[in-house]
Amino acid sequence: MFAAPNFFLTRPAGFLVIQQFTASGTWTAPTGVTKVDILVAGGGGGGGGYTGGGGAGGLLVQTGRSVTPATSYTITVGAGGAGTATSTNQGSSGSDSVFNTSTALGGGGGGGNSGSTGQSSPSRDGKNGGSGGGGGNPTSGAATGAGGTATQGNSGGATGYGFAGGNGYSDGSTNSAGGGGGGAGGVGAASPIQANSTGGAGGAAYSSAISGATVTYSGGGGGGTDNSAAAGLGGGTATTANKGGGGDGGRTGLTATVGTVNTGGGGGSAGLSGGNGKAGGSGIVIISFTAPSKIAVFNMSGIWTAPAGVTSVNYLVVAGGGGGGGNTAGGGGGAGAYRTATGFAVTPGTAYTVTVGGGGGGGALSSRGTNGSDSVFSSITSSGGGGGGNGNTPLTGSNGGSGGGGGGGGSPTAGGTGTTGGNNGGTGELSGSRAGGGGGGANAVGGNGIGATAVCGAGGDGLASSISGSSVTRGGGGGGGSNVTATGGAGGAGGGGLGAKLAVSSIAGTANTGGGGGAGADAVSISSSGGSGIVVIAW
Repeated sequence: MFAAPNFFLTRPAGFLVIQQFTASGTWTAPTGVTKVDILVAGGGGGGGGYTGGGGAGGLLVQTGRSVTPATSYTITVGAGGAGTATSTNQGSSGSDSVFNTSTALGGGGGGGNSGSTGQSSPSRDGKNGGSGGGGGNPTSGAATGAGGTATQGNSGGATGYGFAGGNGYSDGSTNSAGGGGGGAGGVGAASPIQANSTGGAGGAAYSSAISGATVTYSGGGGGGTDNSAAAGLGGGTATTANKGGGGDGGRTGLTATVGTVNTGGGGGSAGLSGGNGKAGGSGIVIISFTAPSKIAVFNMSGIWTAPAGVTSVNYLVVAGGGGGGGNTAGGGGGAGAYRTATGFAVTPGTAYTVTVGGGGGGGALSSRGTNGSDSVFSSITSSGGGGGGNGNTPLTGSNGGSGGGGGGGGSPTAGGTGTTGGNNGGTGELSGSRAGGGGGGANAVGGNGIGATAVCGAGGDGLASSISGSSVTRGGGGGGGSNVTATGGAGGAGGGGLGAKLAVSSIAGTANTGGGGGAGADAVSISSSGGSGIVVIAW
């Protein structure tokens, strides 16, 4: 098992901040931060038929990487590859994980059980990847299946870590076994050429303390066997903490196991009568840095670990905004619920899951907008904003963090009801013309649409907070739509989107504000989605 360099020897003065990202998005370098340490693990490969184990996701570990304050950097967290339900097929390779320009490649899928001796059968071999998938074996005749090649390299630094998968073997009779998938800390083991051949062990994992605790990543998946002999162990070990998320191979009567999520571990290969090949674990991106202030901003889902000595925090949790209501003067989407407090108790060294809700989609021609998704920090949940109502049916705005505005087809049409951290949506109205209501905002109800004067409801305004270091307004409701040339409803301050009018489309809620999406006007001037949420923790 490889061990990472010490991430904490040369820290400048300031406060240590560690952020683990389990979903894709962007990270903005805080003021005063010019260097970061990173760990990036690609998604692990899926296990093959009943033979080759999935290769681990490639791993990048870098210290002192230069960043520019206030610059946003793209983060992609790769999914694990699917295991195969067919013995003759290879597992799917994992997807790449990325921090800015640095890529950790997805692990190769494990090889299948395919082809006779002397017959070319690519599906018998493990796939190439960050770490290579373990090799499979032929359906008849004595032969081996080649393990996949590691395309990540293993020299560390900008190249990263990944190793080849081991070969599989069949004696041409009753004994077949697959090779282990490669890991970030070593090659996958080959299945031994012998009677009652055992599955090859997955390649060793890589150990790192970048998260604040010693954790292993990117262990290879174990190879399976078609007899009762031992199957390969994920990461080459029976000790769960050292597996790096690598799944165990299967054998007769024993089911393989999946790669662990957010480790980049390869999936275990199925054994005969032991079920399907298993999926690889998803990847992860971890950033560690010293900042002049103690603030962690999550634009996408992840994990925050309370530093030593920290027993209370301040938080802001904003959910995703609701989508604007479908066309023909829909209602604006409601803002995601906005919850903030000081002195929230935490336990030092405890890892807290952070979920950042996505914005809801805009409604189609004859439907409401979709509600936004919830954002969560520890026990605090902010509800997603309600979707705006449709100008025909369904008319009413949906309930949510803040309620969606009513569609402009009733006399009047009710907006949705807001929950804790939100407000109600405004009413829509049909009276001469159609005017949709505005979505509710964190600080105000949505405005009412007035059909007689073709005035659409504005989205309710959001609230300002300086928890992230400067004053930012979030949680604005989306504006209602108009079916004439009058102006669509204004989006509420804090990321609310403008409602549409004839020949002018609506505007989406702003990302990471929880703003509601603007409503649609007709089949051409369509509705828009709500903005994603955000979680900010300060201590």
